[in-house]
Amino acid sequence: MIESETEQGTGRGYTAVPVSGSGPGVLVLHAWWGLTPFFTGLCDRLAEAGFVVLAPDLFDGRTASTVPEAEALMKEHDSERIQTLALAAVDKLRAHPAVRGSKLGVVGFSFGAAWGILLSTLRPEDIAAVVVFYGAYPVDFAGARAAYLGHFAETDEWEPIEGVREMEAAMVAAGRDVTLHTYPEAGHWFFESNRPESYLPSAAQLAWERTLEFLRRHL
Repeated sequence: MIESETEQGTGRGYTAVPVSGSGPGVLVLHAWWGLTPFFTGLCDRLAEAGFVVLAPDLFDGRTASTVPEAEALMKEHDSERIQTLALAAVDKLRAHPAVRGSKLGVVGFSFGAAWGILLSTLRPEDIAAVVVFYGAYPVDFAGARAAYLGHFAETDEWEPIEGVREMEAAMVAAGRDVTLHTYPEAGHWFFESNRPESYLPSAAQLAWERTLEFLRRHL
């Protein structure tokens, strides 16, 4: 774990560097479960694929394993604090000596996907590629410069398709490069192998392959 100082105190995060010693920078923004081993493990997988990765701990060490626990965390979370931590993570990754190139990617999950989308509008000069897993967010994309890749479930009570299509239309209207995939028979959290009730290995593998190809193309 690493630490960074912000105006609101110390922030923590997890980093992973490829064996080559350098690579394009990617932020991983965790879901409402917090920075759990699944997300730190995902950082390691991305590093194995050649990326320098930073996952900020947006809940300051708090984690959840059940939906009620996660809902409680969401009610307690301070949006201003989370935005400060997310922006600090962009700066921390940009300054990392192993990062190659001037543009960063973001991979976000549900709650983290919304923050990844927002970051691309707050820091358009830094964010060139955004991958979202089952998370949409209605923002003004006029100032964004990123390309977007989305992975969504065919049946998802947490992220209705109407909101996804509305976001897609806003991205297209702003002239952004956007590709959104919908995975048959998948539900929310289908990518997360530690959620056995939702995990769909075939869809997760395809989404992973598409994610790596997208990040390599845009970073």
